[in-house]
Amino acid sequence: MEEPVIEFHLDSGSGLSPYQQLVQQVRHALRLGLLAEGDQLPTVKGVAGRLAINPNTVLKAYRELEHDGLVAARPGVGTFVTRTLAGASPAALGPLRKDLRRWLTKARLAGLDDESIEALFLTTFRGVAGEDVA
Repeated sequence: MEEPVIEFHLDSGSGLSPYQQLVQQVRHALRLGLLAEGDQLPTVKGVAGRLAINPNTVLKAYRELEHDGLVAARPGVGTFVTRTLAGASPAALGPLRKDLRRWLTKARLAGLDDESIEALFLTTFRGVAGEDVA
């Protein structure tokens, strides 16, 4: 059996329910090309045990992903990715990720904590996203 390629984590301060966080993490991994068609998600039992959450929470997340056509459950085998959401090639994402890591390092050196970094990023992102691009 292959090792799952995604490891879930929960953030109690995110404002999202645990099941929504799992769905979001899979969607992000699909969008960034970290998960590919055919990759296996961790077992429900494994995720529930590692995160200390109810297995029904994991099942709910996996069912939503299945309903969206992103994964398929194979009884007795596991849950597998059926399609991705990748928009850019991994080669294009690499340099952007490197630049973002540099920016995060600068932000930390400037004394910003995680919440301040997130606030700065989100307000800047929303400002850029709201601009009219000519």
